[in-house]
Order: sequence, then C-alpha cells, then structure tokens
Amino acid sequence: MSETFNKDELNRRMNGAIATLKSEFAGLRTGRASPALLDPVHVDAYGTEMPVNQVGTVSAPEPRLLTVQVWDKGLAKAVDKAIRDAGLGLNPQLDGQLLRIPIPPLNEERRKELAKLASKYAEHARVAVRNVRRDGMEILKRLEKDHKIGQDEHHSKGDELQKLTDAHIKEIDQVLHGKEQEIMQV
Repeated sequence: MSETFNKDELNRRMNGAIATLKSEFAGLRTGRASPALLDPVHVDAYGTEMPVNQVGTVSAPEPRLLTVQVWDKGLAKAVDKAIRDAGLGLNPQLDGQLLRIPIPPLNEERRKELAKLASKYAEHARVAVRNVRRDGMEILKRLEKDHKIGQDEHHSKGDELQKLTDAHIKEIDQVLHGKEQEIMQV
C-alpha cells in the first residue's frame, strides 16, 4: 500500500466534521420552528424505526409552528406518540393525517441547557478535526520513516496541517458562537 499525504483529503474530512456540527445545530430548538427539529425523531412504522420525514412531509408554515402531513393515516398516532416521547418538549395536535406542533417559547433554564448541548456538539467536532490532524501527522511520520520525504518536508507539511486544523477549529468556534447567540436571544 503506497501512502501519500493528501492535504485536500484531510481538508475534506475536516469540512465533514463541520458539516456534521451544523446539521446537529439545526436540530437544536431555539424557539423558532425548523423542520430539522424533528430529524432525531424516529417512528415505529411497518415494523421498523423510520425518521419522521420518511413517513410524512415536515414543514414550518409559521415561525412558531411545525406541521407533519402523514402519508399513511394508520401511522398518524404513531408519529404523534414518537414526537411526544422524543424529549423535545413538544405536544402535537392530531387532526386526521395532519399534526400541528406548536413550538413553545424557551425558558431561561432550557436555553442554558441547549447552550451546553451546543458546546458539547462543538467539542465533538473539534475532536474529530484533531483526529484528522493526528491521522495526517501519522502519515507524515511513516513517509519520513520510509525515506519517502525528508525531515524538512515533514515539518513544512506538518505546519501546513496545523494551520489547516487551526482554521477549522476557529470556524467551529464561530459557528458555536452564532448558535449560542441564537439560543440565548429572547
């Protein structure tokens, strides 16, 4: 197996960690309705666990209201139960095949919990970026050990990798700061 140091591949993996963080943040409730809020909810349908968006259409017609138009009338009660049991603090109102889910305003305690959760998600993303850096550094060490690159090239590519890592960590911190501002605004 011929190993090479591919900065673009490492950059792609670091960007993937940031993309994952942004999708996790989309699911955090901030008092505004977002269809992504129901992404973690899974419904027991047809003998298997399915995401809500695979059994109905999720939309946000108003800033404080989500709706789920369930495609199979027989699943409407299961979707209602799944949303209630998801721990999101939401109480859907069932109307035939349509569920209306009012988004209550957040209290201060819940805002602080969400900010802590956002920080936890950001730390996971930072760890993922650092793991990519570690993988890159190990590749460089092996290449130097196998005499495919010199010590100077190892150090210069290591410095490049560290700059790339620092830039991604900074972006994670900026995304976190923006999400915390969004959560804490009243």
